[in-house]
Amino acid sequence: MSLKLYFSPGACSFVPHCMLQLAGTAYEPIMVKLHKGEQHGDEYKAINPRGQVPVLVDDDQVITQIVAIVLHLDQKFPDAQFLPASPLARAKAIETLAWMNNTVHPTFTHIFMPHKFSDQTELQANLKEFNTQTYKGLLSELEGLVRSIAPSAWLSGNRLGPLDAYALTLTRWGSLAGIDPSKYALLWAHVQRVAADQAVNVVIERERLQLNLFKG
Repeated sequence: MSLKLYFSPGACSFVPHCMLQLAGTAYEPIMVKLHKGEQHGDEYKAINPRGQVPVLVDDDQVITQIVAIVLHLDQKFPDAQFLPASPLARAKAIETLAWMNNTVHPTFTHIFMPHKFSDQTELQANLKEFNTQTYKGLLSELEGLVRSIAPSAWLSGNRLGPLDAYALTLTRWGSLAGIDPSKYALLWAHVQRVAADQAVNVVIERERLQLNLFKG
């Protein structure tokens, strides 16, 4: 078995990066420097023509899109119990994962890269301001998910998994957008608990991440 993960520090690729580390499996982490445009190079485009991370290569099979990768790793490593086994609980966990990926994540993209959605400077500024306020509400919703679980539990059950890693990523992005994570006390405590896990900490060190980038 040969596994390769193409990742970029601080991107959503942090989620499968953590999963592979938590699974205790052998894999090759390959950094893609988005800020240098490596995702647009011919070598990387040959792997993923869309020029995005993450990309998981399992033997000779290329898998893109974070939801697909998460579901693949969940089934590949059943002992890790990344997602619940019961059909309803599993569906609810995937529901949350999809919401993180199709709602919270693109809202941040409108803040961090408004040029993707308009070539007009004024509109870019409006997009950034509007979506920053929207993102605050989404972080409150994310904190509500944390509030709904027992203090010793994780977002998808009894095991730390992809929802927790994604919650850390989304909260960290909020701090990058000028949103103080300490204003979301329960969420911020959960993120710090995730970061304290030994396997997750390996990924944080490899990606050289600072959890809180807020500058008041």
